[in-house]
Amino acid sequence: MKVSIIILLTLGLGFFLSSSSESQPEAYSLTVKVEQLQNSKGVVQFALYNKEGSIPDEDHKNYYRIEKAKIVNGKSEITFNNLPKGKYAVNILHDENNNGKIDKGLLLPKEGVGFSNYQSIGLTNRPNFKKASFELSADKTIYVKVIYL
Repeated sequence: MKVSIIILLTLGLGFFLSSSSESQPEAYSLTVKVEQLQNSKGVVQFALYNKEGSIPDEDHKNYYRIEKAKIVNGKSEITFNNLPKGKYAVNILHDENNNGKIDKGLLLPKEGVGFSNYQSIGLTNRPNFKKASFELSADKTIYVKVIYL
């Protein structure tokens, strides 16, 4: 009698564990790398977005996740883990004075900025989520160009 109860409990637990693991959504990692920073002052702020209309985001209020990383020899990188499948866009700030915001001159940023899928930024090439976004359905590494205006 005790043996059959143990077997039933073991089978029930095994079924429960296998069914609960199947309902877990798949999670992926995204590694974002930047190179050719004009100096190694401050940090690089990596903001990850997952909603249409969330960028541009000058005040960094619409992000999905945000991380900072050190700069070593003009390069920096970060890995976002446990991301569900979907569309994402990345915004980079070379935050030279480590104050968490985009410092501006008259109109233009004094510090380097960058967006996924952008090689340049201008009046006719303003950042938006649609153009900056990409699909994440597997672990991925991307490079983002930091632009100094």
